[in-house]
Amino acid sequence: MPAKIIDGKKIAEKIKDSIVQEIAKLPSRPNLAIILVGERPDSCLYVSLKEKESKKVGIDVHCYKFDNDASEKKLLECIEFLNKDAKIDGILVQLPLPKGFDTDKIIAAVDARKDVDGFHPMNLEKIKSGGNYVMPPLAGLVLEICREIEFDLHNEKIVIVGKSDVLLNGMSKILKQHGGEVATVKSDDSDLQKKCQQADVLITAVGKKHYLTSDFVKENAIVIDIGIIKEGKDTYGDVDFESVRKVAGYITPVPGGVGPMTIALAFRNVLELRRKAHP
Repeated sequence: MPAKIIDGKKIAEKIKDSIVQEIAKLPSRPNLAIILVGERPDSCLYVSLKEKESKKVGIDVHCYKFDNDASEKKLLECIEFLNKDAKIDGILVQLPLPKGFDTDKIIAAVDARKDVDGFHPMNLEKIKSGGNYVMPPLAGLVLEICREIEFDLHNEKIVIVGKSDVLLNGMSKILKQHGGEVATVKSDDSDLQKKCQQADVLITAVGKKHYLTSDFVKENAIVIDIGIIKEGKDTYGDVDFESVRKVAGYITPVPGGVGPMTIALAFRNVLELRRKAHP
C-alpha cells in the first residue's frame, strides 16, 4: 500500500487562517524584512512565494536584494539598518548564502529580537536550555506534521540528514525535548544508508535531487523532505518520491509539502516577534 501523502498546503492554510485572525486584532500590520543575496533559483523561488503569501495574511514584506558579488560589509550594514528600524518586526536572511559569506557571522548580526528563522546564537542557547525560544520553522513543521497525522514522537527513532550544523543541532534539541530519540547524520556519512534505515521518522535537508531512494527507508517510516532543488521550471526534493512512497507510511511531496508550511511558520514567528516587541 503506497504511503499517505502529507498535504503541506492544507496544514499551511490552517496556520495562516489563525495568523489572519490574530493580525486583525493588531493596531497595524507586522513588517518583515527579507534579505536575498544572489540569484540561486531555489532561494529566489522561496522569497517570491513569501512575498506573495504575505499579502494574504496581512504582513508587509520589504525585500532587500544583493548581487552575488556584493560585499559582506554592505550586507552587515543593511542588517544594522534593519535592526535599528522600529518599523521592522522580523528579519529573515534567505539561506544558503553564496560562497564567500560567513553565514554564522551574518546570522549573529541580526538582532535576536527580530530573528524569524530562530538561528541566532542566543535563540539556539535558549533551545539548549529549554528556555522561551523562537521556534525555527524547519523544526516547527515536523511538530505540525506529527500533530496532523496524530503521531507521538515519544521514544520514536528520528534521523535528521543534513549539511548545516545549525539546522541539525537546533532541530535535534527541539525534537528531543518532545520525546524523540534523535540522531543527526551528515549527508556524506559513510554509513548513511544504514542509519537512515533505522528511522521511524526520516528528515532530510541536503539539497541533492532524489539522492534518497527506497533502500534508505524503513517500512512504514514517516519521510519528511525539506530539500528543494530548482531545475528550470521544475522543482525537486531530496527524496525519490515514486520509489520511496512504495515503502514509507507517510511522505511529504515536493512541491506542495514542507515549502508552504515553512513560509506559514515564518509568518507566525513574525507575529510572535511583533507581540513581544509591542506587548
